[in-house]
Amino acid sequence: MVSPSRKSRRVLTQASASRERSLIPIGMATILPRSARQVRRLEGQLLTQIGRWGYDEIILPTFEYLDVLAPGLESELLETCYQFVDRTTGRTLLLRPDATAQVARTVAMGLTGGRFPQRLAYRTSVFRYEPEHAGRGREIFQIGAELIGVKDVTGDAEVITILIECLQSIGLRSFTIALGHVGFIKGLMTRSGLSVPAQKRAEQAAAKKDLPRLEEILKAEGITKSAAMAIREAPELTGGKDVLNRGRVLAAGDPVLLEPLERLEELYRLLGSAGYADSLLLDLGEFRGVDYYDGAVFDVFAPGVGAELGGGGRYDHLIGRFGTDLPSTGFALDVDRLFRAITFPEETDDVSRIDYLVIGPGRLVSRVSAVAAQLRRRHLRVAQQTINKVADRLLVSAIQAGQAQEARAVVVVGMPGQDRDDEILLVEHLVNQMDPTGNGRPRRPKTKRTSLTALVNAVQSHRS
Repeated sequence: MVSPSRKSRRVLTQASASRERSLIPIGMATILPRSARQVRRLEGQLLTQIGRWGYDEIILPTFEYLDVLAPGLESELLETCYQFVDRTTGRTLLLRPDATAQVARTVAMGLTGGRFPQRLAYRTSVFRYEPEHAGRGREIFQIGAELIGVKDVTGDAEVITILIECLQSIGLRSFTIALGHVGFIKGLMTRSGLSVPAQKRAEQAAAKKDLPRLEEILKAEGITKSAAMAIREAPELTGGKDVLNRGRVLAAGDPVLLEPLERLEELYRLLGSAGYADSLLLDLGEFRGVDYYDGAVFDVFAPGVGAELGGGGRYDHLIGRFGTDLPSTGFALDVDRLFRAITFPEETDDVSRIDYLVIGPGRLVSRVSAVAAQLRRRHLRVAQQTINKVADRLLVSAIQAGQAQEARAVVVVGMPGQDRDDEILLVEHLVNQMDPTGNGRPRRPKTKRTSLTALVNAVQSHRS
C-alpha cells in the first residue's frame, strides 16, 4: 500500500508531467470554426460601431523592445510579461502586454501625425502570464478605442457613450458601468501621510476591493484615525448622485479632493442627460489598478460574468512618458468575456458551411474553376472539387461530397448530355431542411438541368 505522502507526490508528478506533455500552452486556446465565426462577427460589430464615431483602426506590433515600452508599464505588469531576446540586436523583447501603452508610444513618436484630436481603434491580443488558478487565459482578445487630445469632460463622455453603444449593438441589454475618479481616493491617501510604498500597496488593495488588506496597511502606517476612516469608507461609497455629497463631506473643503468630485458630477450629468443614468453606478473607490490612469475611470459588469467585461479611463500623462503629455482617454473590452455574456443565435443543422460546391470530372478542372470563380464574384462562399468517377456515378458522388462539406447546393459540370459549356446540373436541398408538407422528414435533394447564366442571374436577382 502506498503511503498518503508518497501517493500525493506521485499525483503531483503525474500532473506536472501531463502539463509538460500538453500540446497547447497553458492559458491559450484554439477557437474552432463555429465559435470563430461568432467571434469575428462580434469583433466586426464592435469595430463598426466604434468606426461610426470617426475612429480609425490601428494595427499594433505583436512584440516591442522592453526598454522602449517599459516607461508606459507599471512594475506589476512588467512582471507578467513574456520576454525573450532579439537574436539580431541582443535586446530584450516582450509580447504585447498592454495596447494602450503601445498606442501612447505610437502617438508620442509622431507616427499618427500631429493633428489632434486623434481617434484610434484596435482589435488585438495582449499576452500576460496569469497563474493557472486566476480563471482567465494568458492571451486576451481585446477591442478598444483611444481618444487623444481632448481634455474636457466631453472626451470622457464620448468614450463611455461609445462603450455603451457597443454593448447595445451586440445585444447586451443588462450591464452596469462603475464610474469613479482616481484623483479622489488617491487624494485621500496622499493627505493621510502614507509613505510612497504604502500608498502603492493601499492603491492595489483598493483596486481589488480588498478591505481587510487595506485596513492592515493603514494600521501598519499609523495614520490618524479620521484619515484612515475616510480611506476605508471610499471603496464602499457606491450608488447614485448622493455618494458625491458624502464624498464632499470626506473632502472637508480640500480643493484637491473637490476637483475630481466636480469632474465626476459633470460626467454623470452628461451621461444621464443622454439617457444612460440607469446603467451607471458611481463608485468613489473605483481604481482600475493600472497606475497610468489619472482621471475618470470606469469598469463594466454584466450578470452571469464573474469579472469586468472591460473598462478604461483617462490617462493625461501616459503619452508624456514617451514624449510630451497629451490629454487622452479610452477603453478596452475583453472579447472572451463578452462572448460569454451574450447569447448567439443557435446554428442548426440546416445551416450550410458553403453556398455552392462546384464539382466535375478531373478532365474538366479548368471548367470547374471557371464556374466557381463566376459564383464567387457574386460574393458567395464557393468550394470546388474534381472527382474521377464513371459518368453514371458522377451525380451520386457529387451529392455525397456536397453533403459531407455541408454545402447548400452542388453545381455539377460534365454530366452526360451536357453539350454546351454553359450547361450545369444544380442539386439543391442538400442540408437537412424539413419538407414543408409537414411530414417530419428531411427534404430529398432536388436536381434540375439549367445554365450557369440562369443560375448567376437568379442569384443576382435574389440578392438585389
